[in-house]
Amino acid sequence: MTTTTSSTTARYTRHPAAERGPSNFGWLDSRHTFSFGRYYNPNMMGFRSLRVINDDRVAAGGGFAEHPHDNMELVSYVVQGGLAHKDSLGNGSTIRPGDIQRMTAGTGIRHSEYNPSETEPARFLQIWIRPETEGLAPDYEEKATGVLEHPGELRTIVSPAGGEHAVRINQDVTIDAGVFEPRQSASRAFDEDRHGWVQVVRGDLMLTVDGEQLTIGEGDGVELAPGVSIGLEATSNAEVLVFDLA
Repeated sequence: MTTTTSSTTARYTRHPAAERGPSNFGWLDSRHTFSFGRYYNPNMMGFRSLRVINDDRVAAGGGFAEHPHDNMELVSYVVQGGLAHKDSLGNGSTIRPGDIQRMTAGTGIRHSEYNPSETEPARFLQIWIRPETEGLAPDYEEKATGVLEHPGELRTIVSPAGGEHAVRINQDVTIDAGVFEPRQSASRAFDEDRHGWVQVVRGDLMLTVDGEQLTIGEGDGVELAPGVSIGLEATSNAEVLVFDLA
């Protein structure tokens, strides 16, 4: 069940999936949490250093032709199918569910992304984060996160330090990911100087914020005030990202 009405308390603001901006080009069906492309909402220009969350569904054989980026940290999280990547640094690979990809655009990089399947659609979340410093050298990294092999856990997949199952990012941000079966749960506390964002990738969950419960569903986002504690309990098979932001 996806909520359809925004709600705000002193501890959180819920942004329903239905309020996201749509784009449909035939080969691409996208929903934008924040202003992007032709979708503009002056109240949704990002959250802290988090600038873009696009939920992209790419038809078989479709994709983004080579195009440039600069001064942005670009993270791709595949939900379904595969995402083939080529860039001006010479990298070329296909990532799939359970993988995480980070590209530092820095002083400038060109890349293409496409669905390599001739029969199956692909779905991925395209996430942009403003870097701490502009003018960085372009860079690319991908990792197998192990998230799918550990249901019921929140596992760090992006952090400033990186790790065996996490890519390194040039910003004071961590991203945790988790897949959950019904009734599986996890918790997370944020420091007093840290903000949070919960993004539901698929399924339904009960989110508890400092003791207050709300139901959230696929595509919903919830921004969290500093210092809160949250609990997540799946009410269906579910997948979620949790951002910890300075």
